[in-house]
Amino acid sequence: MKGVSYIADEHNEKKAIVLELLTLEENYVQIEDLLYELMLEVRKKEEKTPIEKIIEKLKNAGKLK
Repeated sequence: MKGVSYIADEHNEKKAIVLELLTLEENYVQIEDLLYELMLEVRKKEEKTPIEKIIEKLKNAGKLK
């Protein structure tokens, strides 16, 4: 996509994205979708919490009956 640049480290691994403001304005929906997909990739690596533990925590905090 025009107006999108990447910043890479010394191993040529992409570390950051630079968006030109005009590109952001013209392609807002596509960029929003791209950022959403990137967040999904990042969250794949996060530790998962079983739903039972979440429910228990909410009940103990009085936020769920």
